[in-house]
Amino acid sequence: MLNSFVFQNRTAFFALLFVSNFTLLSASQFASAKQPPNVVIIFTDDQGYADVGCFGSEGFETPNLDKMAAEGRKFTSFYVSQAVCGASRASLLTGCYSNRIGMLGAPSHRSTHGINQDEVLISELCKQKNYATALYGKWHLGHHEPFLPLQNGFDDYYGLPYSNDMWPFHPTSKAFPDLPMFEGNKIVNPKVTPEDQVHLTTSYMERALKFIDENHEDPFFLYVAHSMPHVPLFVSEKFKNKSEQGQYGDVIMEIDWSVGQILERLKQHGIDENTLVIFTSDNGPWMSYGNHAGSAKPLREGKGTAWEGGVRVPCIMRWPGKIPAGTTCNELAATIDLFPTIAKLINGKLPAHAIDGKDIWPLMSGEKGATTPHEYYCYYWGNELQCIRSGDWKLHFPHRYRSLTGEPGNDGLPNGYSQEKTGLALYNLSDDIGEKNDVKEQHPEVVAKLKEYANAARKELGDSRLKIKGTGYRAPGRLNNQ
Repeated sequence: MLNSFVFQNRTAFFALLFVSNFTLLSASQFASAKQPPNVVIIFTDDQGYADVGCFGSEGFETPNLDKMAAEGRKFTSFYVSQAVCGASRASLLTGCYSNRIGMLGAPSHRSTHGINQDEVLISELCKQKNYATALYGKWHLGHHEPFLPLQNGFDDYYGLPYSNDMWPFHPTSKAFPDLPMFEGNKIVNPKVTPEDQVHLTTSYMERALKFIDENHEDPFFLYVAHSMPHVPLFVSEKFKNKSEQGQYGDVIMEIDWSVGQILERLKQHGIDENTLVIFTSDNGPWMSYGNHAGSAKPLREGKGTAWEGGVRVPCIMRWPGKIPAGTTCNELAATIDLFPTIAKLINGKLPAHAIDGKDIWPLMSGEKGATTPHEYYCYYWGNELQCIRSGDWKLHFPHRYRSLTGEPGNDGLPNGYSQEKTGLALYNLSDDIGEKNDVKEQHPEVVAKLKEYANAARKELGDSRLKIKGTGYRAPGRLNNQ
């Protein structure tokens, strides 16, 4: 009888233990499922549309980015708001056209403005949900302390305040002061040297890996804004002379390697399937630098223009189990769309002020029949509306733009630009991605419709060429009311 009693109670004990463990496991799994996703944005500088293997690169390979695309979704019609560094970054982080918020061009050491404290950045959006946040790399939204990352929702920052060519070694201008390296709000290296730049890509990556190690148990937002492949080009010894293309290819190969390291670290911590990773570039290639610049093939022109080569950039998004693997999206989407999409994914609250981005989760998730949420998309240069797109149609308004004068430069020395001019011109991007065949005469009804969209955009966002100030304009932050 005693043995029977012990056996029965032992059986009951182990049954209870099994049920308890199952309950705990289920609760743990449920809690994990409820944790909002981590977000990683990797943003390169001046990397052209064709500078990734799966987008058609020549002379170098990008196995990690290609694998990311095979495990995620490639976006072939992805845009920045303007084809220049500072403006592009402002749009990415705020979800606004850069001219709406007064963040134009490429602010330098002389600039006394920066991102307005009233603007809400992705970092601040994530802070609503107690995310850890960090930026490693190029900032370019104002170098004075009120405008720096730690005052705009980031817990940690290490990087350059503006472009890596804004220093005394610039090939065409020696007017720049020493280039500083920031950590938090402090300058930790007042005089960045060429040897320091050799290690930029790897140092940003190492900071990113450390951040993931320290924050993998809680939700985080990581923004890696590489200074490369913006000229001057620098690459570590481990990738020097590795590509057929030359130094530019070496630089891209190191960036590709760094992406692979970040993806591998996410897997090591078991958070791969709860992390959205986005890779894209801030604008097209700086074509005057020739073999030290990338390629926008088959697009027209490059950085600094509203032609497709300036504003259409490579984009890959990966989130296992959420974004369909090995797929391609050809619908229009843009960096301004990341802000509202991330807000939806983390259940964050959008700002009270107007933004221009749209929720593109249906496109990212491969929802059947999903189309771009943009009725029209604006191409501004500065405060001038130069083009507008709706569907496959893109209408250029008369404007001047820069184009190479003769052959491009070589080995770090640029060639010059000339000012060209286009008149009113209509292109169908579905069969003329290179914007070669003006078809406005054949489609007057399309021209008329796009002009209507343009008038609506000008009313809200302005147009300096027509001397229209938009009703939706918001001023940037100013240092000491300057």
